[in-house]
Amino acid sequence: MSPLRILHLEDNPTDGELIRSVLEAAGLACTFERVETAADFQAALERKRFDLILSDFTLPSFDGMSALKVARQKSPGIPFIFVSGTIGEEVAVDSLKHGASDYVLKDRLSRLVASVQRALREAQERAERQRIREELRHRNELFRQISDSVDDLIVVLDSGGRRLYSSRSYLRLLGDPDASAATDFFAEIHPADRERLEHVFRKTVAEGSGLRAEYRILIKDGSIRYIESQSSVVRAAEGRVQNVVIVARDVTDRKAAEQALVAAETKFRTLVEQSIVGIYIVQEGELLYVNPKMGEMFGAAGEEMISRPWLDFVVEEDRVLAQENIRQRLEAAAPGAPFPLRMRRLDGKVIHAEVHGGRTEYNGRPAIIGTLLDITEKKQIEAQLLRAQRLENIGVLAGGIAHDLNNVLGPILVVGYLLRDKLPSDEDRRMLDTAAASAQRGAEMVKQILSFARGVSGGPVLLQVKHLVNEIVRLARETFPRSIHINTRFPDGLRPITGDATQIHQVLLNLCVNARDAMPEGGTLSLEADNTVLEGVKSSMQDQPLSGPHVVLCVSDTGTGIPAGLLDKIFEPFFTTKEAGKGTGLGLSTVMSIVKSHGGFLEVFSQLGRGTTFKVFLPAAAGTETELARRKPATPPAGQGELVLLVEDELAILEITKELLESFNYRVLTAADGAEAVTLYRQRKGEVNVVVTDLMMPIMDGPALIRALRQLDPHVKVVAVSGLGSQAQLAESSNLNVQAFLNKPYTTELLMTTLRQVLKAP
Repeated sequence: MSPLRILHLEDNPTDGELIRSVLEAAGLACTFERVETAADFQAALERKRFDLILSDFTLPSFDGMSALKVARQKSPGIPFIFVSGTIGEEVAVDSLKHGASDYVLKDRLSRLVASVQRALREAQERAERQRIREELRHRNELFRQISDSVDDLIVVLDSGGRRLYSSRSYLRLLGDPDASAATDFFAEIHPADRERLEHVFRKTVAEGSGLRAEYRILIKDGSIRYIESQSSVVRAAEGRVQNVVIVARDVTDRKAAEQALVAAETKFRTLVEQSIVGIYIVQEGELLYVNPKMGEMFGAAGEEMISRPWLDFVVEEDRVLAQENIRQRLEAAAPGAPFPLRMRRLDGKVIHAEVHGGRTEYNGRPAIIGTLLDITEKKQIEAQLLRAQRLENIGVLAGGIAHDLNNVLGPILVVGYLLRDKLPSDEDRRMLDTAAASAQRGAEMVKQILSFARGVSGGPVLLQVKHLVNEIVRLARETFPRSIHINTRFPDGLRPITGDATQIHQVLLNLCVNARDAMPEGGTLSLEADNTVLEGVKSSMQDQPLSGPHVVLCVSDTGTGIPAGLLDKIFEPFFTTKEAGKGTGLGLSTVMSIVKSHGGFLEVFSQLGRGTTFKVFLPAAAGTETELARRKPATPPAGQGELVLLVEDELAILEITKELLESFNYRVLTAADGAEAVTLYRQRKGEVNVVVTDLMMPIMDGPALIRALRQLDPHVKVVAVSGLGSQAQLAESSNLNVQAFLNKPYTTELLMTTLRQVLKAP
């Protein structure tokens, strides 16, 4: 790059050298010619061309404003900057008005470099613009004569988008024949198209190649015209794009016709493609068209279904019906009634559909156009309602049976406790313990029946995992095919967990049943449990990372395995790969729900043909099962001679419970129904310390009795007892403000402990 040629009007050589050093320190290569007088200044301007003039404002025989005037006359395009020690603000502004590029104070020479660079840049831009204007001026006349003789719309723009020329046809279209050059071409473009067209223009300038474009312009009378254009570029000598020439045509009439056609097609397509039902066209047994919803129903993109036989998507058993229906619709003048059809998705899954449609003409040949509605969910809901009704009926039946069984089992448990210490031999006591354990197991089975039939479950308690697994193993060995071998593994010191025994039992049962179904030809079912410690393990089933001691339960089989594509779906409600009638699709979703509610999570591993393993992680409780086994139950607390009013309509339970209470130092009044109990309480109101009453009794049931006793004595203490344990009874007893609630059959320990707690309470 050539050095910057600077003419410096300065009478102080020191200041001249200082200014030179400032510019050179900034990396500006400069050649200086310093002059001090007006004559030398004028002579220098006449002798050679300079790139920049720097001038002091005050000189002994010359002043800066005079120098500026001379410079503007001799070399009007050269930037002129004042560099002075003192210059007033008004004088500085006046100098700028008369053509100075800038002014810099000598005590602020740090501004000089930026000022010089800006002045040179502005001078260069002015020179470039002048050159372009001159060049265009010479060409304008010839170009105008050519463009004014054609009907095409011609516009010439500079590289910044300013209009340099508009043909007469273009001005007539705008309705403004006097529109001048040097105006913004994009000002008349429709606002919605302006940004896009500006982008096309910038791309044309940047790439130097013409582009096609369509846009709208705003006419002076307020109307809108559609334009179709082709741009081309005019390059300067050095190759850069200097101008853009746009040749365009008014295509408004053609556009209106196209828009009318597109609007009609769009309306139809929108209705069809956004429909919430499947829409299809069948001709000669093949699908000619399906809308997106139809493709979604069958798990396919629309093109995957085109040209395939309609019957390919109908289950084999319904194809005769479907073929006959197509024949009837082709022969009928009006659409027939909708009919149900079972159809098969591309992934093999069967869906229930409701098919509508009628005859039409397509490409001159008869066809069927219709709609298809997926009613699979409706069918599932209907099936759920039927199952719910059956479960409700089973629940009512189970409740009645449970009440009677609990009344049968209750006396057995109490008698076992009363007789145990009276038997002389250990063998007799062991036999009695076996009978009592069987009765207790029967009571637990009744609770499980209520849990599954009516949704009743126990509260969270400390559970020994090994006992729960052993119960499942016993059940599996008694009911599963002999071809399935069952293995178990438990370490010593297995930690207990806190949870609902019935629900954990259901988790294990569901996983074992699934394992059984995965091994139709036999195999090995393994149940394992172990302790583990987690550190910040993240799971989608829990909001926070899990840490600390856990128990992991593993249920493994050697069955068919689960395809990788289905692993993400197996926990979804109603998802099942089993045949109709062999599964509801609720087993694994129930497992996930229970495990999540217990603060745990699941992992599943599977390989086709090699089996599946489910791992259930549950938070561990303090201690170990070995430690829990060592703990001996405390002796039930005895009474202190308190008077208990016992109300029970089952004579066996009434008598045996009376004897049990008396053996624990309680005095007992008995009543066979609520009416009798009210009479007894009224007679001995001041003596009765607590009332123990069944909730289901003839004549006057438990809730009615409790309300009657509250009227006699608002502070009466009541223990409610029931053989049903339903949520409704729990809620009702809560509303009656009873002090405790016991489920039949209860143990001696529970009854005595509950009585002491109620009697001690204020």
